[in-house]
Amino acid sequence: MISHMGELEMLSIEQVLALGIFALMFILIILDKVERHLVTLGAAALMIVVVFGICMQDGGAILRALNVTHFADRSFWIASEAETAVSTGINWETIIFISGMMIMVEGMGRAGFFKWLCMKIAALVKYRPIPLMIAFMLISFALAMFIDSITVILFLAAVTVELAQLLKLDPIPMILSEIFCANLGGSATMCGDPPNIIIGTALHYTFLDFITNTGLISVIGLGAVVIYFMLVYHKELIQEKVTEEDIKAMPSPQSVIRSRRDFYISTLIFLLAVILLITHAHTHLTVGFIGVMIAIITLLSVGKDMRLLLEEVDYKTLLFFTGLFVVVSGLEETGVLELVAMFIQNVSGGHHLAMIAIILWVSAIASAIIDNIPFAATMIPVIRTLSVSTGMDLSLLAWALALGTDIGGSATPIGASANVVGTSVSNKNGYPITWGKYCRTSIPATVIVIFIAMWILFWYSIS
Repeated sequence: MISHMGELEMLSIEQVLALGIFALMFILIILDKVERHLVTLGAAALMIVVVFGICMQDGGAILRALNVTHFADRSFWIASEAETAVSTGINWETIIFISGMMIMVEGMGRAGFFKWLCMKIAALVKYRPIPLMIAFMLISFALAMFIDSITVILFLAAVTVELAQLLKLDPIPMILSEIFCANLGGSATMCGDPPNIIIGTALHYTFLDFITNTGLISVIGLGAVVIYFMLVYHKELIQEKVTEEDIKAMPSPQSVIRSRRDFYISTLIFLLAVILLITHAHTHLTVGFIGVMIAIITLLSVGKDMRLLLEEVDYKTLLFFTGLFVVVSGLEETGVLELVAMFIQNVSGGHHLAMIAIILWVSAIASAIIDNIPFAATMIPVIRTLSVSTGMDLSLLAWALALGTDIGGSATPIGASANVVGTSVSNKNGYPITWGKYCRTSIPATVIVIFIAMWILFWYSIS
């Protein structure tokens, strides 16, 4: 403890200021009184002017933080196996990829794809409560592997409420299970959740790297979670009955399709995106290139509605990412994150299994109470330093970070954006989900999956 206090006392002025700006940013994000993109942009401006400019007087640090020259690199668009350098500062590849996927998803939503899929699956299981809940959990997991979990829950929760009202069912058990499965599905692939996109692009991991590691763990976790939710809500689901009259009153899946042309085109674009992501390790197309390609194809397909589609892009989230990357760059440039890595190394005693457990559980607990995106972005340079200093396999620390941030966010109503969206949809439609009701089911489910992830990562480490 004394040695750690000594380290804190020896912090330089730029390290103290960088930590202060970062802490202020985090507090304001948690308080949620100011829009979070304004918070990160303000913190980024302070980092550039005060830390890089006034204290360090380092123009190179500013250029590295903004990272604008990265666009001119061939590796930004076409990856090369020979290039292993890790860029710092604003991760433009992440921002561009998320922008492209936002445009694609908006096009799919306008065509009625998501509602059609939900209604089609519901009809296939004949609207029976238990099969319906399991089917929607699987849909939530599968869609969140490729589409942002916020979008998945936005559509899925709305359709769930609509079905519940027509069938006279309680939608809360289904919504809670869908939220958890969306976060779990997001942990399975590189493009599932923003933390994974950030980790993958920063550390040069591919879609296949994720799906063969975090994907396997997520699928095993999904099996455990389906059993868990069935045990928790089994009695309620058995008591709910759906009559033939209720089923006859249901709209047909085809009736929700707004335009058959747009529906087929948006489906083909989605399949193209999936193929490009699965094969990008072989084609060497970066996710930034894929994002641009998918956005252009989607915009061309909608024709005169191009402007409307662009207006629906969540620019505030993109600005949030931009400011966040600059702030994290400040912690990296001043050496603060290296001190954090040394602290974790000292606490773990350099033992690899202990480091995996610390990264996994700290990520999970932190993500249950704070936004998992800034936490993941902050921890990437930390695990990179840990890997170099201890000889630990970087990929194991990366998988621990990804799984901890993605799954840990499921534990509380504010742990992830999908949780906020799902509970809001339920509350607005007259089905209130309190903190107690949410946490009673989701915290045990989170602990179960984190334990599963930990033991599998331990097995990866010793095998």
